[in-house]
Amino acid sequence: MSSTYHLGSEDPEIARLELQAESLEAASRLLLRTAGVAPGMRVLDLGAGLGHVSRAVGELVGSDGEVVGLEADPRMIEEAQARTSMPHVRFVQGDVLSFVDDEPFDAVVGRLILFHLPDPVAALQHHLAALQRGGRMVALDFDVAAVRSDPEEPFTMHLRELILTAFRRVGTAPTIGSHLQDLLADAGVEDVSGFGIEPYLPAGSPMGPAMMSGVVRTLAPAIVGHGLATEAELDLDTLTERIAAAAEASGSVLVPPVLAGAWGRRP
Repeated sequence: MSSTYHLGSEDPEIARLELQAESLEAASRLLLRTAGVAPGMRVLDLGAGLGHVSRAVGELVGSDGEVVGLEADPRMIEEAQARTSMPHVRFVQGDVLSFVDDEPFDAVVGRLILFHLPDPVAALQHHLAALQRGGRMVALDFDVAAVRSDPEEPFTMHLRELILTAFRRVGTAPTIGSHLQDLLADAGVEDVSGFGIEPYLPAGSPMGPAMMSGVVRTLAPAIVGHGLATEAELDLDTLTERIAAAAEASGSVLVPPVLAGAWGRRP
């Protein structure tokens, strides 16, 4: 069994990932530091994508450390390498469910990767074995159910439910962030702890509509294919503007997903 990333690596998805990474940068760095990623560590980044987390970890471990970014998609690896200028950060192609390196790691991290795996506990157990004794296992993932508008606005909430349903129909777990501590404990990680961070966008911020419409655009084939909405109902060409207009008309603030973090050590 191999892992599957359901959202692809075409240009629109790469643009969405860039916007998403920008919104998650500060929260991710805080969670990684709190989890114990520190100078000199050798770290494996699961599902490295465009390399955002690998580079953040590269800064935390410094030039005396090493980061191996594991990614299955050759296009993503090419993009990540083009964006990365740190000699101690490198990217390798492989599957997160089966990859084995020749040397142990001091930490294994993964952001928004368990979300896509059919058996996250099995993946965690596999990589727990790759850690030094006492090494750190760190998982960061979304709780998409936390998305809301305040005051509540019907169009935004309809899209939220559409996104949640579509993710579930393609076999992903959009609320896995709320279960991370239990998943790590089930995998045999000890001294597990964690917390979540929810960003708040100011009224009128273009980031909320852009992020929500980007996810809908990427999920559109699944949404239409599963009969959740028609192409005409989605009207992707005007979706960002309609989300922004609905929020403005109701005076609503769009609240993005919680980025949850959980971590612990190998016994």
